[in-house]
Amino acid sequence: MNTPTPVAQLCEPVAMRLLLIEDDDRIAGPLTEGLGRYGYTVDRVRTGAAGLADAAAAPDLVLLDLGLPDMDGLDVCRSLRARSPIPIIMITARGEEADRVAGLELGADDYMAKPFGVRELVARIRAVTRRTGALPAVPPGPDAMPSAPVAASAPQQLGPLHLDRRTRQVRLDGRDVALSPREFDLLVFLAQDPGAVHSRQQIMDAVWDPHFFGPTKTLDAHVAALRRKLGDPAWITTARGVGFRLTVPGDSPPEAAR
Repeated sequence: MNTPTPVAQLCEPVAMRLLLIEDDDRIAGPLTEGLGRYGYTVDRVRTGAAGLADAAAAPDLVLLDLGLPDMDGLDVCRSLRARSPIPIIMITARGEEADRVAGLELGADDYMAKPFGVRELVARIRAVTRRTGALPAVPPGPDAMPSAPVAASAPQQLGPLHLDRRTRQVRLDGRDVALSPREFDLLVFLAQDPGAVHSRQQIMDAVWDPHFFGPTKTLDAHVAALRRKLGDPAWITTARGVGFRLTVPGDSPPEAAR
């Protein structure tokens, strides 16, 4: 009698070998480690010439930086596409529309501007491989990309602030407050324990990604935007040298907000 295959085994992700063409060790090291956590094998090279040579070994997908020391990544993309239909995702600090358009027109399958998180990159890799048919789409396994936690709790009321996680709606003094998805996630995280100080690293790990690539100034920008939209900087106060806390203005001694 045949023994049924365990469901977990059926759901294991397909092994993929990625070619990473990236000269910056500060990006390549953590990125290789992060992708390895999701079961990807990453071969990394530092130059366009080395990338073109390694591509001859037919990796499953190429992650291509544009700012390479020996040649422009756009030229690498053009050469790769001329010889193979291999999926290519550009990962670069060039975020201008003209660069994105050029990369996509030269044959890149997707384009990610730094900074970005590993979870988003993994999602892009899966989307590209499904779209291009490079690998059969399979359900993610137990070590696959974790989905963001979904809070099923009742709406939360903090003074005049009404926060509904289920509908992702925020109201202040009875009026709707329009937040970006990341601003909403940041507010939800701080509101889980009002008054508690959360370190910058805790916030980045929870709201962005433990393997986020980019300056933490992006956190300051989102905090500033939240303060502006909530109409009072006292909603989010700064614990100098540590992080941030969410407080109802007037309910606690004010902290210096930046």
